[in-house]
Amino acid sequence: MMRKIFALALLSLSLAACEPSSTDNSNANKTSSGTPAAATPAPASPTPEAVASVNPQLKAGDKVKVTINGSATDATVVSVDEKAARVTVRIQGQKEDKTVAIGDVVKQ
Repeated sequence: MMRKIFALALLSLSLAACEPSSTDNSNANKTSSGTPAAATPAPASPTPEAVASVNPQLKAGDKVKVTINGSATDATVVSVDEKAARVTVRIQGQKEDKTVAIGDVVKQ
């Protein structure tokens, strides 16, 4: 019985959160001229230039630390794709190369 009540309360809260808001904005901030202020939208994702600047000058042969599954591992850069923000590395002691996000690589 309690589960049904809890489920009903959760459902009603979910539906209330999805309802469109009314057009009455009596508490909205007003500008002195009466026209709404223009808002600048934030970028949806970082640009490749911004990501590339985080790890500048990564190139083939660089010794790096790579975060894989939450732990840092020594590796060597095989190639860098700045447009895709990906780095291909060869992890020390492994034969296969692995491609990771450029943010997971730290130059030593």
